[in-house]
Formats: sequence, structure tokens, C-alpha cells
Amino acid sequence: MIRLLIIFVALSLPVHAEEVVAGLSQNRVAITANFDGSEILIFGAVKREAPPPDEGPLQVIITVAGPSEPIVVRRKSHRYGIWINVDAVEVDAAPSFYAIATSAPFSEVLSSIEDLRYKISINRAIRSVGAPMTISDSMSFTDALIRIRTEAGLYQLKPDTVILDEQTLFRTSIALPANLIEGAYTTRIFLTRNGRVIDEYETAIDVRKVGLERWLFNLAHQRPLIYGLLSLFIAIAAGWGASAVFKYLRG
Repeated sequence: MIRLLIIFVALSLPVHAEEVVAGLSQNRVAITANFDGSEILIFGAVKREAPPPDEGPLQVIITVAGPSEPIVVRRKSHRYGIWINVDAVEVDAAPSFYAIATSAPFSEVLSSIEDLRYKISINRAIRSVGAPMTISDSMSFTDALIRIRTEAGLYQLKPDTVILDEQTLFRTSIALPANLIEGAYTTRIFLTRNGRVIDEYETAIDVRKVGLERWLFNLAHQRPLIYGLLSLFIAIAAGWGASAVFKYLRG
């Protein structure tokens, strides 16, 4: 009886008929003194144990998210002839970078219920629990944050940019801007049918400062006095050198 129950439970569990097998062109990004951005190629295939089901076309969603951090969004108003901060809302956690690439328009590849569950869209990736009682339009602060970071290239929505061949092979590229922060950039790949997620794969890209950039970063945070004196010395030396060259050219 127990053996029959185990077999029944095993048969009732969902089986992943389609699974993601993916890779990255690089899993480390080095930020150097002349770093001006990078491009990551994300590619993979769909592993199947049976022919694909006839339940609508397969779709692919790929997201890359930088480290999340709290941020205060302020609203300015023109009063008494000057611009001043009048309201502020603290967003509990917002990814420093977030890109979404899809094989079709976002509304076609994912339902709102699945988006709520997996937190894939840009709005869902940002966590803002509450706002002061005096602010009735707290969502406008989140919208402003998204707009500002979108204009800076930190938030990207790229529909129809995942190339899906024969419902099996897929690939896309994500552009990482120059103004990245250090940390693990979580990469997620979703397979969907009819707006429902059928499989998920997750990996990470390690972004670190190296060389002179790393040395200056550590010096500024671990030895701020020495960093300040060194900066002052460099500024004085640069000013003296420019003055000497100018006098030489005039003489």
C-alpha cells in the first residue's frame, strides 16, 4: 500500500519536459581605469525529453540584475524663487542595473500573475514597502526612479531581442554601461508558454574593479586621509607642471 502511494505521488509531480541549458560569453567583468562598458552574450538551448507540446509557441525571457540597494527619491518644487526638496520616499531595494530581453513583446511572453510570482518586470524588481502618510502618490517616485535610470542606460527593456531558432536555440546580448557598481549580477533565463513559466535557470556575472581602479577604491575607503593627501599632492603637482609649461612656452 505504501509503495503504491509513493508511485502515485511521484506520477502526480510536475515533470519538466523542457529545460534550459545556457552559457555566457564571460562570467567576469573587470572594471579598469579606462573601462567604457561591456557587452555580454547570453546563449543556450532547450533540452527536451519529448517533442515540444502543441500548446502555443515557446518564449524566452532573459534578465540581468545588478546588486540591489536602498535609495531615497526626492521631489523638488519651485518655491520662493528657488528649487527645493519638498517630499522624499525611500525605496527599500532597487537593482543598480536591470535589463530584460525577450523573444516577443513582454505582454505576450509573461502573464501578470507570473510576473508577480517571479518579479521579472522592472516595476516588480523594485521593492518599495511604504511611504509617508503625507504622500498620496508614492508610485510616482518609483516611476521617476525608473525613468531616470532608463535614461542613464541602467534600466533596459529590450523586447524581440532574444533570437529563438527552431524553438530550441536562443541567444541575445546585454550591454553593460560604464557606470557599473561592483558585485554579483544575477542572470535569470525563463522559458514560458502562454504566459506561464515552465522552467528557470540562474547564474551570475562577477563585476570587480581591478588594477589601478581597485587600488584607488581601496585607498579611498580604507585610508581616506592618505587618499586625500595624495589627491592634494597630485593637484598641486599638476598645477605646478601646467604653470611651468606655460612659462616655457611664453619665454
